[in-house]
Amino acid sequence: MSLALPRRASAEFAGTALLVAAVVGSGIAAARLSPTDVGLQLLENAIATALALGALILTFGPVSGAHFNPVVSAVDWWLGRRAGTGLTARELAAYTAAQIGGAIVGAVLADLMFGLSAVTWSRTDRTGGNLWLAEVVATAGLVVLVFALARSDRTSAAPAAVGAYIGAAYWFTSSTSFANPAVTIGRAFTDTFAGIAPTSVPGFIAAQLVGGLVAIAALAAWYPHAADTADAVVVPHLMQETEAR
Repeated sequence: MSLALPRRASAEFAGTALLVAAVVGSGIAAARLSPTDVGLQLLENAIATALALGALILTFGPVSGAHFNPVVSAVDWWLGRRAGTGLTARELAAYTAAQIGGAIVGAVLADLMFGLSAVTWSRTDRTGGNLWLAEVVATAGLVVLVFALARSDRTSAAPAAVGAYIGAAYWFTSSTSFANPAVTIGRAFTDTFAGIAPTSVPGFIAAQLVGGLVAIAALAAWYPHAADTADAVVVPHLMQETEAR
């Protein structure tokens, strides 16, 4: 028996909010602490994000699976729809709305914690074929990772593995690995180190959705029975109500 949908959606909201707060907040702190060294700023931002992501998966994973990402949730629904695993269409809609709402709140929270205006639209343009390709690669790799961990019964490694992947992808992708439509939307609400101009958001989201499709094709080739364990993405979360009290 799975936990009630509102309870799971609230975990996705809070987890995504705190993830974006970590991304944006550490970016602001990095820019202030290392104002003349962009490389060091990115390193500080990447380390904080990777560590926060691992901690948030541990915190919210048992409740909702800790998707924090509409592409992960959409692939979970797509793969599990015939096997009777993963999210239903109704659950996908609730997860996606919670993730996007949480991402926006997280950006606002970070701005307020650092004494900035709650919302200032980012002026950082991030556009171009190379950045979109990077988002396809980053998103596909993330999705394949979480489903591979579930299918091979290694979900206990998910907090460290997912955090490590995102931390590394900050550096091996030219886009610094947003890899998440909700996070992309949230980061448009802050004109800080981690921001993205609203006009750049559609291109990033389109590339991330393509990355999800690439991941589905890769999973079909490498893990053809990934749908059987869709309930365990990112970590197992189907449990009796009493188990998570």
